[in-house]
Amino acid sequence: MKPALISGIQPTGKLHIGNYLGSLKNFVELQNSEKYRCYFFIADLHSLTEDFDPKEKPGQILTVALDYLSAGIDPKKSIVFVQSKIPAHSELAIILNNFSPTGELKRMTQFKDKSERQAENVNMGLFDYPVLMASDVFLYDAAVVPVGEDQVQHLELARTLARRFNNKFGKTFMEPKPFLTEAKRIMSLDNPEKKMSKSSPAGCLFLDDEPETIREKIKRAVTDSGHEVKCDPESKPAISNLIRIYAGFMNETTEIVEKKFKNKGYGDFKKDLAETIIRSLTPFQKKKKELIKKSAAVKKVLAAGNRKAGMVAGQKIEEVKEQLGLSID
Repeated sequence: MKPALISGIQPTGKLHIGNYLGSLKNFVELQNSEKYRCYFFIADLHSLTEDFDPKEKPGQILTVALDYLSAGIDPKKSIVFVQSKIPAHSELAIILNNFSPTGELKRMTQFKDKSERQAENVNMGLFDYPVLMASDVFLYDAAVVPVGEDQVQHLELARTLARRFNNKFGKTFMEPKPFLTEAKRIMSLDNPEKKMSKSSPAGCLFLDDEPETIREKIKRAVTDSGHEVKCDPESKPAISNLIRIYAGFMNETTEIVEKKFKNKGYGDFKKDLAETIIRSLTPFQKKKKELIKKSAAVKKVLAAGNRKAGMVAGQKIEEVKEQLGLSID
């Protein structure tokens, strides 16, 4: 049997090119490699750690589903489902909490960073995020998890939890390995020191942005002193970020991009970059417009995925309960 692979995206608003290059594009490539049994879920439980409007959440969940399908996720090849529709995710997280020392959770860098950003809403969901993430992975015996650099620490904790549980109760969970994408971290167009985020629209390229909007945002993107198109994250962080974006969309290395623009300046590079992004996103945008008119069909895809994922997760949670002595006839 092929090894399982799982990953998810939170429904917190419109997705941007950082989500595309770091997740969606990679999901499709992994799916089409036919090396894995792929599970791609909408991480709506994880999204509750930030302030949100309940009225907007259903639309956000559907939007992520649309983005998955528009990017090329194929329900015939992958299982697409909604996290909250599978009760085993929450149930396993509660169980795993009993084997997750608070000291280890306090050391999580993302918890520290997000606690600073949302100081008035430092909640238990935020603190316990890595445990729920481990549950997401363990329920499907996932061997591989596509993650960005900011999630590697969480996956290491999951591996630790797996070993701790297995040593105490017998082999139950696989120790998942991270799969890092080439475009690991896309930074803001107006501040290369910060990760691209929807909270800063001026520095963010959304997947639904119109061509003129893309051209204008790329034109206004900050650059470094000089004019050489060279990838040097320390001395030229702004242009290096743009080069990584170009390389990601073109499936090229940054070295090839540098050679292509060796005798050209920032202006020529930005014009080519904008057109490259527009050309690359056109099929996605076209398909999404078509799918928006077929929302009932998209919901059926989710319902079918929920049933399939539920069966797999249900069997695993029963196995866990049996290992813990919680199952009686």
